[in-house]
Amino acid sequence: MKAAVVREPGKLVVEDIPMPQVGPYDVLCRQLFGATCVGTDLHIINNQFPWPIKYPTLLGHESVGRVERIGNKVCNFRLGDVVSRVCNLSPAGGSLASNWGGFAEFGIARDHRAMKADGYAPELWHAYRVNEVIPPDISPAAATMMITWRETLSFIRRMGLYAGKSLLVVGSGGNGLAFAAHARNLGATGVAVIGSSDRKAVGLAVGATHYYSYRESDVAVEIRRDFPHGFDFIIDAIGRANSLDEALPFAAPNAVVAHYGLDDFGKWSLNPSRARGTFTYYNGGYDEAETHEAVLAFMREGKLVAQHWLNTSAPYSLATITEAYASVQQRKELKALVKLS
Repeated sequence: MKAAVVREPGKLVVEDIPMPQVGPYDVLCRQLFGATCVGTDLHIINNQFPWPIKYPTLLGHESVGRVERIGNKVCNFRLGDVVSRVCNLSPAGGSLASNWGGFAEFGIARDHRAMKADGYAPELWHAYRVNEVIPPDISPAAATMMITWRETLSFIRRMGLYAGKSLLVVGSGGNGLAFAAHARNLGATGVAVIGSSDRKAVGLAVGATHYYSYRESDVAVEIRRDFPHGFDFIIDAIGRANSLDEALPFAAPNAVVAHYGLDDFGKWSLNPSRARGTFTYYNGGYDEAETHEAVLAFMREGKLVAQHWLNTSAPYSLATITEAYASVQQRKELKALVKLS
């Protein structure tokens, strides 16, 4: 089968790899669509990921596929089901590593519920809790956004954001705008984004109440005018060394702040004296699986619309996936949709 492989840093190719092996709790899925991720994929392609990457490696984690074959101990998937987060482990023989490996013609999902019921240790099934059936009323192309939405919704809920609070998001990429959308959907009264001026329209469309271009010299003045008491929550969705530190003066007393972006992971700097008072640094991560149903509900209510993030009507093909990433890197698109088979 064909798959996207990062042969070496900076070199993404599409080549033949072995078909995945189907275990007793596995389902083989024909991959339908995948979405690019600037935060993870581009860091892997460019060897800028925070953790060591073994090359060559399979790429892609925002993918959905349709079940075509079922292992003999599978209880919770059926032929024809569309499943989220279908990926590939390293092919037999170990010639390729895998960083999820969802950008391929076929992939594997695992029946974690059946494994749990049969008494298997959590380390064998827990990571597969992200393999969930996508209901028929949800477009498979739109469902590629569920991975981003589930991760970011879990993160922001675990931070403690709730109705009546305010949020400042630093960054206007796919994750940054997802945080803005979630905050508004959760009832935040003020949702501000500091980002690129060319993404102001989409930022306001997904839920931001205020949008500031980071290139404006008076952005700090504007923020203090609009939010004189500061923000209850601040999320740095870029992750550059000083980006959260520069936002600390906008934190209200007892605010909760967090890094989410990866750009300078491990090199972050915070000067607490820049804040107006005591604040909490959130470092609790997320659990993508816990927000599956909540994201589905927001999608059905029209509160999360995939088209704001990617063009669902004009996907790239797997053969042209390098063009998809070039478009994203050149900021022509927020995210790119790839038709995988």
